[in-house]
Amino acid sequence: MNSSPSHGQYRVAALYRFCRLRDHESLRAPLAAFCCGRGIKGTLLLAPEGINGTVAGRPEAVAALVARLEEVPELAGLDVKYSSAEEMPFYRMKVRLKREIVTMGVEGVDPLASVGTYVEPADWNGLISDPGTIVVDTRNDYEVRLGTFSGAIDPGTRSFRDFPAWAEENREALAGRKVAMFCTGGIRCEKATAFVKSLGIDEVFHLKGGILKYLEEVPEEQSLWRGECFVFDERVAVKHGLAEGEAELCRACRMPVTPEEKLSPKYQEGISCERCLDERTEDDRRRYAERQRQVEEALHRGQPIPLGSGS
Repeated sequence: MNSSPSHGQYRVAALYRFCRLRDHESLRAPLAAFCCGRGIKGTLLLAPEGINGTVAGRPEAVAALVARLEEVPELAGLDVKYSSAEEMPFYRMKVRLKREIVTMGVEGVDPLASVGTYVEPADWNGLISDPGTIVVDTRNDYEVRLGTFSGAIDPGTRSFRDFPAWAEENREALAGRKVAMFCTGGIRCEKATAFVKSLGIDEVFHLKGGILKYLEEVPEEQSLWRGECFVFDERVAVKHGLAEGEAELCRACRMPVTPEEKLSPKYQEGISCERCLDERTEDDRRRYAERQRQVEEALHRGQPIPLGSGS
């Protein structure tokens, strides 16, 4: 288990564990009550293959939740990565039952049976700097656009469900090479490396703890990371040292927007950005404008932001 960065009044915990989680349905209500009773917000996913989620709350509350999860025998040994936030990065608490804790949609992919070789953040630069290594970003295109490792391949996927098809199509290019894969917190790579190995690719590696652990542990002056790392909460992105980034969300399409992209004439806060302006109707934009008016009014009065405006 990892220690938490000390800055920020809220502790954010990104956690997962692949395991044979028997009777996962029975955990839903108790976990929801536990979190809500302690002011914890975020999302936890429960499935027969384990748990995945990101939550935030006061440090003592998050510590209590992690301890509670560790009491479940199958969940002992959780992979937890901590960061912090100045403001609560979630609007509500959700505990959901799923078929998979990270959805690839391919039957039989089991990280407990076969997975790539874990690479510590301190050793990652050496691996991806090797000319014999193919570096693959397993995240979605909108995440890659904000930042990635130097020289990494962007599969151009809109969803993790698209990754197996990309890997199949590029099997020959990957064969006989070292394949180094990475994702935000490590969980997607558990399945991505298992799938690539099932294609007969032997030398498959992935960044332990994902980009988040790399940005926490590797000094910026030694880093091969470029840009910011998208996170699925109201912080939008983090950068080296896990400090909050500068990207914001377009409230119309919920895609990240960089400071440079906000200069586009197609960008209107809460209403549109250059990627979604032409995909929305005038009726849509009127609704978004009214929502933005309500948000600004709530902020001006110091009231909670309307739930419909956020995640």
